[in-house]
Amino acid sequence: MMTETTSAVIDKIRCDACPVMCYIKPGAAGACDRYANHDGKLVRVDPHVILERTVSHGGKLVPFSRTEDWDGKIVHEPSTFVTAIGAGTTYPDYKPAPFIVSAEVDGVDMVTVVTEGIFSYCGIKVKIDTDRYLGPETATVRAQGEAVGHVTTSEYGSQMLSLGGVHHLTGGSKKEGRVTCDTLMDLANCKAVELTIDGGATVVVQAGQPPIVNGVKEERMRVGCGSATIGMFAKQWHGKVDEVVVVDDHITGVLSEHQAGKLLDIADTGIKMKGRRSTPGRYFQVADPGTGWGGTNISDPLSILGPFDPKEAKPGLTMLMVSTTGEHSSYYVLDEALKPVETEMPDDLKFSVERIQENCEPALCTVLFMAGAGGSLRAGVTDNPVRLTRSVKDALTRVTSGGAPVYVWPGGGITYMVDVTQMPSGAFGYVPTPALVAPIEFTMKLSDYAALGGHMDHVKPLSEVQNGDDVRQLPWQNPIPGRRT
Repeated sequence: MMTETTSAVIDKIRCDACPVMCYIKPGAAGACDRYANHDGKLVRVDPHVILERTVSHGGKLVPFSRTEDWDGKIVHEPSTFVTAIGAGTTYPDYKPAPFIVSAEVDGVDMVTVVTEGIFSYCGIKVKIDTDRYLGPETATVRAQGEAVGHVTTSEYGSQMLSLGGVHHLTGGSKKEGRVTCDTLMDLANCKAVELTIDGGATVVVQAGQPPIVNGVKEERMRVGCGSATIGMFAKQWHGKVDEVVVVDDHITGVLSEHQAGKLLDIADTGIKMKGRRSTPGRYFQVADPGTGWGGTNISDPLSILGPFDPKEAKPGLTMLMVSTTGEHSSYYVLDEALKPVETEMPDDLKFSVERIQENCEPALCTVLFMAGAGGSLRAGVTDNPVRLTRSVKDALTRVTSGGAPVYVWPGGGITYMVDVTQMPSGAFGYVPTPALVAPIEFTMKLSDYAALGGHMDHVKPLSEVQNGDDVRQLPWQNPIPGRRT
């Protein structure tokens, strides 16, 4: 795919694909490595990606009906989809989108407008499945020593990071912007990145792969908080042990006090817990956060217990202490002084610990790319950009990124998020302004496109794009979430 040369300096040509406006020598590429000078013409280095729904590419069809004329499709969609990967950009902003492609789907004329957006306003949201303490909320996250984001609120069994954004890309030093851009692009392209957190851990993050915290690969995320674990497994412990404590940084559960224990008529044991008591059988702040038992900083679970009450506790009372992942577990019997003594765990309790482990899902890193499609990008679609926004909000226009479904945030503008593991490999690039380059596609009825003021004189048929000289065709499949295909 080639564009006209805008200006020349001796034997160099000037690239107008981004604000850097590189002068490129013959046979060389620009600073972004996306555009090059080929015999005096500006060319896109990477091929344009088209996705195809075909069995020949390895796609599988699962019949759900014996109807003779059924074509194997659950929903009717075009068998070929033109992505924005390798398409080029709208920069400078007066230009229409590089490809505005028409096709007929079930008798309806459709159009897909594709653009590689240049996003200064973008970032990465990272979900890290781990109970281990990564760092305090709002702590700075660094790559290569430079601030690239911060720790945000943790969620159920996962730690969350917010990386990138315009202030890190353009509001700090030149090195901070460059490192932030490199970090975002590597994460978006499913590469491993090492991050350090002020006052916390070092973690290696890669989309669809287990996190590595302080050099240790995480195997599983917790089955639930300590209280939830009590509720799930109380019946399996009933009659096999007198007391169970599920150690958790957030909510530690105690079987005999918990509602589940009461409903099973489990007797009081005289156990005394440290921390702040919430509702019965639920304790907050039994220890500080850390990388030990249940995401706490303890290595000895008995450190969260006070003396047993002699009015209720008896010698020989048995107790299981276990973490929310089953990674840590110990079995105790009270001696004559009502002191817990660690003892070999019975097989039926070992089985229950294994059952906790079995119910813990594999720990993975989830990487979502998030960006705002601004006025300049929308101008490549229509001469009245606000109409495109309204069309998206009215569900007349579908937004995708490299063919992958996106979530569009409510409110003003077109702010979207996409799971990078559902996109073709190498979908993201950069320009040294610095900013990320990401594919975005808008698909709608041709009549709707005309109504919103689209660039109708630039619409071309799908066959013309498919038969281009520099096109890469890939299978169009919905990958397993969190896993590359």
